[in-house]
Amino acid sequence: MSEETPICSAKGCRVDAVWVLAWNNPKIHTPERRKTWLACEEHREHLSQFLGMRGFLKDVVLLKDWDELGG
Repeated sequence: MSEETPICSAKGCRVDAVWVLAWNNPKIHTPERRKTWLACEEHREHLSQFLGMRGFLKDVVLLKDWDELGG
């Protein structure tokens, strides 16, 4: 892992990120706004559930695909 490699957003995790979780809090963000969390394989489901339970999760995309989409 280099300093340039994105790491997982889970608390205390230092593993390379594989996924992008795009989310939006409708109480404070416009509908088109997308904030992002990064996730490793191990934490993707947990972070997705956390955002999903709040109605914030909009999309889960592989990091390599997100980069290609210009995310």
